[in-house]
Amino acid sequence: MKKLIVAFLLVSITSLFANDVQVFSQKNTDGKITPKTIEAEFKKLGFYISDNRDMNKPFMIQFKNTDFKVYNLFTLYHIDSVHNLAKKYPKIGLFTPMSMSIYTRKGDDSINISSLTLDTMSRISGIPASNPDLQKIGSLVKEALKLALPNGKFKTFDYKSSSTAKELITKMHVEVDPEDWEDETEGMIEMIEGGLEEKGFVQAGFTDINYDFKKMGDNYFDMFVSESICKLPVIYAVAKTRPEAGAFAPCSISIYKRKGENIMYVEYPNVYNWIASLTIDDKNAIKELIEAQAKMEVILYNAKE
Repeated sequence: MKKLIVAFLLVSITSLFANDVQVFSQKNTDGKITPKTIEAEFKKLGFYISDNRDMNKPFMIQFKNTDFKVYNLFTLYHIDSVHNLAKKYPKIGLFTPMSMSIYTRKGDDSINISSLTLDTMSRISGIPASNPDLQKIGSLVKEALKLALPNGKFKTFDYKSSSTAKELITKMHVEVDPEDWEDETEGMIEMIEGGLEEKGFVQAGFTDINYDFKKMGDNYFDMFVSESICKLPVIYAVAKTRPEAGAFAPCSISIYKRKGENIMYVEYPNVYNWIASLTIDDKNAIKELIEAQAKMEVILYNAKE
């Protein structure tokens, strides 16, 4: 019988930096810089692109409105760096793929790319900021941003990251039968996916991280996958005042099992990161975020059955 262990990482966020999310911006009056040209520069530096999704279309379909000329959710990861990190720090799965937003507001001619800072990724995951592979990811992101937006600059905001005693990572650990772990983990993933669909989440992607590891000759994990999920009302509501929130969306649900262990790990960075890092104060946006978090917790608890 499975034994469910649900743990929450309680962390008080008090950022030493003005912002946890960095936004690189450039005038784009002629419209020559697009999500596709940006994607191409990241590819050149060895990033695998999971998705580059135009959100204006679903915004218009569901809400009959958009505040943006361009709003894309961009997910990607640097395979070599993630591979090196995962053996010691499997929590890199929280950012595999990592998320960004590419956006231009109506009435503006600037194109913006939002992403998490290296220090923010370090604080949430517990991976030391001094780790060379994490630093490499941070350096490559900045290099790609400068290639994509050659005249770009980092923006400053009139808000600072706030503090919270809430959970930053929601984690579920499930003991599995060593003889039947494949069927059990497959069943759990199917339950999670079914719950996501039932609760109105969009599965924006599925990444078999371990497939890439195996191609590199690594046998450290029996399984390591990531479900990229998004709830349209959440990102629509939050983006009205914080379009840079795409640095947290889609959310990566990391699911992995190490070789020689009988535990399946399910982890994701939850909505309290959004609220604190972006100092969200819009009541409707907070309502959507809290409701989404509650539904996610129900999905995970139900999946254990």
